[in-house]
Amino acid sequence: MLIIERKSEYIDQIASMLMNKKIGVVPCDTIYGLSGVVDEEVRERLYQVKMRPKSKSFIELWNIELLEKSGMEIPDVLYSLWPAPLTAILNGSDGNTHAVRVPDDDFILSLIDKTGPLFSTSVNISGEESLTHESDIEKRFSSVVDFMVTSKKTEGKGLPSTLVDMTKRPFKVLRVGAFDPALFGSLV
Repeated sequence: MLIIERKSEYIDQIASMLMNKKIGVVPCDTIYGLSGVVDEEVRERLYQVKMRPKSKSFIELWNIELLEKSGMEIPDVLYSLWPAPLTAILNGSDGNTHAVRVPDDDFILSLIDKTGPLFSTSVNISGEESLTHESDIEKRFSSVVDFMVTSKKTEGKGLPSTLVDMTKRPFKVLRVGAFDPALFGSLV
């Protein structure tokens, strides 16, 4: 596993690895995530790495510009809340639902500008606690991921994004995390 510091000078190298369907551990505005481009081959590999049942999907990280072109049904309220540690389940134009987030993180948004949407899922084996320390991540995942981006800013963080089903009203909070759902007011 290649170790790379989270610095803007390495963003092209990281983007290139992701675009070549590599899977890495990437720090986000919440916790570290196992990440790869939104692609069927990458999705299958992520299921293997996490030992996750295929009945559970992965969060997709987007920027606003790409999301607006995606055909997903985006409730207006999200435009005033994103970017944030808030994941919204949205109806897609493909007939499926998607767990989507616009991260509040300039580094990740710069990556998305270069790669397109990214899968992001907590760094753990399905059903186990999320790993938040680089040494633990390295021990457990060094043989199954291609690279890890290190960040003291993310080290030790433990709250994932808040997850809200926004496919119908009233919106339903499925998981409380780093975003305070009270900010929705009466919409939830």
